[in-house]
Amino acid sequence: MVFGENIKVRKRILQLIDGLTDEEFNGTPSHGGWSPKQIVEHLALMECRVATNIAQELKNPESLRVFKKPISVSASPLVKAYFMEYTQPTDMHLSIPEVKEKLHASRNYLLDIYESATITELRCKSLKHPIFGNVPLIQWFRFVGFHEKRHLRQLKRTVEQVKSARVPLVSTSKS
Repeated sequence: MVFGENIKVRKRILQLIDGLTDEEFNGTPSHGGWSPKQIVEHLALMECRVATNIAQELKNPESLRVFKKPISVSASPLVKAYFMEYTQPTDMHLSIPEVKEKLHASRNYLLDIYESATITELRCKSLKHPIFGNVPLIQWFRFVGFHEKRHLRQLKRTVEQVKSARVPLVSTSKS
């Protein structure tokens, strides 16, 4: 199943943020970095971007047919990640339910794109990735899960830091 691992990782992300207070969710550790809210918001933005790019590429008659790429390595923190500005989370204060809705909407969008295409289209067309070059569209659905798995580690560390009484929080909200 294309989405099997994605579902497991998403479930773990949701479990991690469920026990947070509003202050913990929106606060960043004093040493910097993204808040739990910003990490999860980034995941929703990335998933929407991937879905949009796949939808556009499905309409491209010139799309290249390429071999599968080893995208599973993208979950490793040892592989350098390329940050795309359009996936930059905001400093806006959001509640856990609001961010969960963003995640839900981004997943539904990705599923809609998947269901609107044939497996042949998804295997025969590709989309450029900054590390792997052109990647078959079918692999991009799993890439979303690998991307979330990578950020799951970051989210775990951040949640531990914001829950720790020894680490003061810095508010990121601009209410």
